[in-house]
Amino acid sequence: MDFVNNYIKFAESLSRWVGKGFAWCIVILCLGTVYEVTMAYLFNAPTLWNFDFSLQMYGALFLMAGAYTLSCDAHVRGDVIYRLFSIPTQAKIDLVLYFLFYFPGICALAFSGIDYAGNAWQSKETSWNSPAQIQIYMIKTLIPVAGFILINQGISEVMRCVIAIKTGEWPERQDDVLETEQKLMREAREKEGL
Repeated sequence: MDFVNNYIKFAESLSRWVGKGFAWCIVILCLGTVYEVTMAYLFNAPTLWNFDFSLQMYGALFLMAGAYTLSCDAHVRGDVIYRLFSIPTQAKIDLVLYFLFYFPGICALAFSGIDYAGNAWQSKETSWNSPAQIQIYMIKTLIPVAGFILINQGISEVMRCVIAIKTGEWPERQDDVLETEQKLMREAREKEGL
């Protein structure tokens, strides 16, 4: 059981570390936008590269935040009926869905992404729709990287499901970022316990 708990902590820590690191892309995006607007409207000298640069920053953020979001249990879920089920039933549903949908898609992303990124590096691929012809092979490297981090986090989530099936309770997640609803529910439980 220690191995399982240690793996869950490792996977969550990795996902959160990567997600928080790539969250800085938001700051870079904002600075790039301010720079572009300043150059275009104050100096009448728009850049050729900023649009593609912004796309790459957004793409990096989108790809690398997936595992972080999964580690926080913050992906969109149609849980109107799901939350009415017992925790072991929820875990069984999640377990089936991970193996039916999550892992096939994420494994396809990771393993196909290796070839996709490899071909881009081999040809030193540049953006075909950019007058600046910016390099995009580096951003394509994030596709398989994100896939493998998502596989790692998915394994952790499967372990959480197994624990929930056995114990009837979901293992606690790291208190990093809580949804408002989760925070209010936790505070209510703490008040009841007092």
